Amino acid sequence: MSKLRILYVATEINPFLQTSQVADFVRKLPQEMQERGMEIRIMVPRFGLINERKNRLHEVVRLSGINIAVGEEEKPLVIKVASIPNARLQVYFIDNEDYFQRKSVFVDKENNLHADNDERAIFFCKGVIETVKKLGWEPDVVHCNDWMTGLIPMYLKTSYKNDPIFKNAKSVFTIYNNHLPQKFSEDIFEKIKMIDIEDEMLTPMSTDFEGFIKMGVEYADAVVKAEEEQYNDSLKGLFDSLAHKQIDSVVEDDYLDKYYNIYNELVG
Repeated sequence: MSKLRILYVATEINPFLQTSQVADFVRKLPQEMQERGMEIRIMVPRFGLINERKNRLHEVVRLSGINIAVGEEEKPLVIKVASIPNARLQVYFIDNEDYFQRKSVFVDKENNLHADNDERAIFFCKGVIETVKKLGWEPDVVHCNDWMTGLIPMYLKTSYKNDPIFKNAKSVFTIYNNHLPQKFSEDIFEKIKMIDIEDEMLTPMSTDFEGFIKMGVEYADAVVKAEEEQYNDSLKGLFDSLAHKQIDSVVEDDYLDKYYNIYNELVG
């Protein structure tokens, strides 16, 4: 049996939070891969809707305390962990008081988009990589799910390409039928940057949520579309513009086998 190490990164996971199909997918797939002999880690944001007491989250002090740069500001990274009931899976939660304490995900109670959703995504992507480094755990595959994780494949091929933890890691990016109708300010490019990232490396990026998807598609080693009967018009147009890239599809009936094969092909 395969002993691959798979890191799953996503916006949400059951039973802690569900706002879209991502939560179910990221609950089922890691457990199946674990049962097939793979070693699994899972990382998600600690959105304020997640009840820490009910879900028994607790801080991992040895992993916390790193400062993550988002533009000219640095924000402290807090790592929490909890176990999925009735499964041998732990989930690591990326937290920060400024970005993730509010009791909502991407919109407030008045249905207004949070103005700093771009910064929250950037902080999350950078925080995931730094947390894995501190764990000292070398993933063979980093499987990124949904737009919020889209910068990770780029960071792995630039700032962290020579890091001993990530130098052999491959990335998978899965796109879902989720849409965030938001425009960000032009300084998003400076916020994204890290060492070894030049302006031309950010060419696919745009000042909206689609920019995160385009970055994921551009830099991931494998790109997969979670098959839906009908993607929204914004994403359908995006797929048309990315026709030069190979984007595979998975369907409910065979996605477990499909991803199992993708992981082994990437590493093999």
